[in-house]
Amino acid sequence: MDEDTVKKLLDKAKKPVEDSMRLHPYYKGKIEIVPKVPIKSSKDFSVWYTPGVAEPCRAINKEKELVYEYTNKWNNIAVVSDGTRVLGLGDIGPEAGLPVMEGKAMLFKYLGGVDAVPICLDTKDPDEIIKVCKWLQPSFGGINLEDIANPKCFYILDKMRDTFEIPVWHDDQQGTATVVLAGLINALELVGKRINDVKVVMVGAGAANIATERLITFAGINPENIIVLDSKGTLHPNREDLYIEKDKNPYKWNLCVTTNKEGIIGGISDALNGADVLISLSKPGPGVIKRKEIKCMNNDPIVFAMANPIPEIWPWEAKDAGARIVATGRSDFPNQINNSLGFPGIFRGVLDVRAKSITDEMCVAAAEGLAEVAREKGLTEDYIIPDMDEWDVYPKEAVAVGMTAMKQGVAKIKLTRDELYERAKEMIKRSRDTISLLMKSGIIKNIPEE
Repeated sequence: MDEDTVKKLLDKAKKPVEDSMRLHPYYKGKIEIVPKVPIKSSKDFSVWYTPGVAEPCRAINKEKELVYEYTNKWNNIAVVSDGTRVLGLGDIGPEAGLPVMEGKAMLFKYLGGVDAVPICLDTKDPDEIIKVCKWLQPSFGGINLEDIANPKCFYILDKMRDTFEIPVWHDDQQGTATVVLAGLINALELVGKRINDVKVVMVGAGAANIATERLITFAGINPENIIVLDSKGTLHPNREDLYIEKDKNPYKWNLCVTTNKEGIIGGISDALNGADVLISLSKPGPGVIKRKEIKCMNNDPIVFAMANPIPEIWPWEAKDAGARIVATGRSDFPNQINNSLGFPGIFRGVLDVRAKSITDEMCVAAAEGLAEVAREKGLTEDYIIPDMDEWDVYPKEAVAVGMTAMKQGVAKIKLTRDELYERAKEMIKRSRDTISLLMKSGIIKNIPEE
């Protein structure tokens, strides 16, 4: 690729950052609360507030489940973070993490019709985070954990899933894993390789890749054919540093003893020799993954370089090095592997059947539903997964999740496939139409010219 083309691509990659710094202070936040009931005058308050509101309160007091019928709890999600692992920025604190949580809430609403409230906590103590979320349960139908550092994020999720009355999800774990699996299913189909035969190298041993390893092995990849690397090299049973810390981070130590059957010791180039798939969720690039390392891979290699805001290797560099299929986490390149393709539709399905939890089976069902949408439209090397503009993805995902929840017996509401689809479709359309109407009326101001 010539220098002029590379320069244009780099300039294009910088544009979203420049626009973001211009527009965030202009709008002063991305979400607000708007009433959903008609208000013609203050007389209506006697119904929606006092004295009329006392009757729903009494009814809920007698039968707690009626809170889902008389309030918005059925569609409310808490987006909870302590700001210790925000994007690729690290521990930047709860205030600095708030723009991300607001963005998450915006995506929940626009893509899934879900009402989400950003909650950034001024504590790093995992037990305190669990305690706060436990206290929040009466107000929400589910909790989305976000940008919480590894390894405490695993402890927090596991503890909450075991003890909470509402579904809990950690998007950096389950969301990333679900969308990676969807893209991988279709990428393998394109190159004609079977999921149980491929050798997979995973660069990065944080929350996202640990959860991804769990889900892709649950879906059929042999863990012995997986090699995981952290900043010090490959994971294997002779890593004394990880053995010493195994009680503090048992999840990472588990990878040492269940993956890398050949016992490969070394760095990225050693691991990638003969590999079919690279799944990288490590530090922002470029240059983390080098062209010469891609050249060591097997025929028709699949490269998922998903660090944000800059992938570990630029897509054009990976292609020049021989990668058949390349995916990143960015929307301005083909094949965006982004959690936003997963959590809105998944939570739509979870909320619509009032599921008590979000299981691995539900995640696999969501991944297969997501992959199927792309297959129906025609797979290419630059289209292995739908993009966020294909809004039909989300109701189909919701159906897959809802049906699986009912099959597993974790759903409190029983709906047919058609009922699930129409319900999800209606909620998502309502959200999009509302935003469109606010924009047309000028209540949401147009983006100012530069």
